Amino acid sequence: MAPQDENTHSADTTDHSSSRYRWTIVIAGAILTCVAIGAMFSLAIFLQPIAADTGWSRAGISSGMTLNFLVMGISGFGWGAASDRVGARPVVLTGAALLGLALSLASRATSLLQFQLTYGILVGLAASAFFAPMMAATAAWFDRQRSLAVSLVSAGMGVAPMTISPFARWLVSTYDWRTAMLLIGVFAWAVLVPTALLVRRPPAAPGGFGASSHHAEAAGMRVFDALRTRQFLALGLTFFACCAAHSGPIFHMVSYAILCGIPPMAAVSIYSVEGLSGLGGRLLLGVLADRFGVKPVLVAGLLAQALVISGYLFAHRLEQFYSLALVFGAAYGGVMPLYAVLAREYFGTRIIGSVLGAATMLSSLGMALGPVIGGWVFDASGQYTWLYVGSSIVGLGAVAIAFAFPPLPKRILPAQMA
Repeated sequence: MAPQDENTHSADTTDHSSSRYRWTIVIAGAILTCVAIGAMFSLAIFLQPIAADTGWSRAGISSGMTLNFLVMGISGFGWGAASDRVGARPVVLTGAALLGLALSLASRATSLLQFQLTYGILVGLAASAFFAPMMAATAAWFDRQRSLAVSLVSAGMGVAPMTISPFARWLVSTYDWRTAMLLIGVFAWAVLVPTALLVRRPPAAPGGFGASSHHAEAAGMRVFDALRTRQFLALGLTFFACCAAHSGPIFHMVSYAILCGIPPMAAVSIYSVEGLSGLGGRLLLGVLADRFGVKPVLVAGLLAQALVISGYLFAHRLEQFYSLALVFGAAYGGVMPLYAVLAREYFGTRIIGSVLGAATMLSSLGMALGPVIGGWVFDASGQYTWLYVGSSIVGLGAVAIAFAFPPLPKRILPAQMA
């Protein structure tokens, strides 16, 4: 075999191996985000038992989640930048070790302030180590089927309410809330650490060429310059408003359903239906975005989210909650991974971790508003009506901002760049 043929054969073998392993990255990312985000959001399940056991206010307990999101926002940018430098594996390994420790410490808290600091700061710091680095790593592994791939990784968050939340509810029913939270921390260690070891850097593109013209332009762009562009402004503000709209309804869904007369376990099942629907929404919107473009699919998903949030004001029976949960979960779950696709398309792979981390920081600020505002609304009025009204209005604002997205760069095939 001629040397050129040997090189070609070697390249083909490498490409085939990489093509197979990129789906391992997707599976690992889905597991990591499922356990990490599921463990964090399990506070929604612990809210009522903690309040009943300790006498702490719902607003006070919920503010632990608000701190959680604030810390996630700040540290998410740092974790994303770190993944650009050292790769995703060291970042998610660190996050895995820290998450188990954080949950263990929070389960031993003896005062509201101690709980807010341990759960809010440490869990937020740990959980932010997964989303931006794994979404960035997955986007870097894929040139084709990118929307589907990152949607599958994000689907881990959709699976979380169907797995971690019922698991947490069962633990709380079987043990006290402190033991249950401690066991979730141990579970996080057992699953996250070995899964993180599967994460690898993507292979270099043949000839150093990217799949689209903007990669060459973005090659010399600094992170600071990228964050000042119109593209990032539209991306970050839409992400912020989207998360500000759905965070309160998601976090307080179980408590709201119980307030409407739904039994506690059935109320948790509504949360699980949202998660299952979110999984389907991620797959559906990911496929649609690959076919019709990211922007129109994103706008449609945001509009559906805003409308269905207001629909919860008229729900009083379990079947009504289920119907709304199917649409709500598909909408907010489906749009979340599309922001990573937009970041990859606008800025390429070299600084995607930093850019996505910065966008995630803004989204985390949005997520931080819902839990504490919802808790404050309930403590002040004894109901959640104004939470859902306000969230729906903010959701419509996200739709308006999404229309400001600049056109995506045109793709140029490697042969055209030669």
